[in-house]
Amino acid sequence: MKRALFVVLALLAAPAAADTPEERLAKAGLTLPPPNAPIGLYVPAARVGNLLFLAGHTECPIRATGKLGATMDVAAGKANAASVALCMLASLKAELGELSRVKRVVRVMGLVNSTPDFTDHPAVMNGFSEVMVTAFGDSGKAPRVAAGASSLPRGIPVEVEAVVEVE
Repeated sequence: MKRALFVVLALLAAPAAADTPEERLAKAGLTLPPPNAPIGLYVPAARVGNLLFLAGHTECPIRATGKLGATMDVAAGKANAASVALCMLASLKAELGELSRVKRVVRVMGLVNSTPDFTDHPAVMNGFSEVMVTAFGDSGKAPRVAAGASSLPRGIPVEVEAVVEVE
C-alpha cells in the first residue's frame, strides 16, 4: 500500500511529458517579464549552429542593486538570481519563439557582486539554476561557474551568461 501511494504521489509531482517549459513555469507561479534592451553595443543572443550564446543578463527590468556580504544577504541574492533566470528565459523566448526549442542548458557563468570575504556564490546562483530546472527539468542542469566580482554594471547584484543547445 505504501509503495502504491508513493508511486501515485511521484506521478502527480512529476511534470507531464507534454508540459511546455512555459506551462511548467506558470504552474510554479513564475511569469516571464519583457526582456531588457541591451545597455551597450552588443546583441542579447548569437546562434552558432545548434548553440545559442546568451549575453550577460540581469533582472528585467533592473530594480535591485547591492553587494552580497555588505548590503544584501544570500536569500536576497538568490531571489535576484531567480529573477535573472526569468529575464534570460524571456530573451530565449524572444529569440526562439517558444522555450520548447531549447534542448538543454549547456553552460552557465554567474557573477555575484560581492565583498572579498563573501563565499556563498554557489548558494546565490542556485536561484538561477532552480528556475532553469523548473523550466527544462534535468535538461536545465548545467556545468556552472559561480564567481565573485568586485563590481557589476549599474551596481546589480547578479549577472549571468549562458550557452544553450537549441533545435
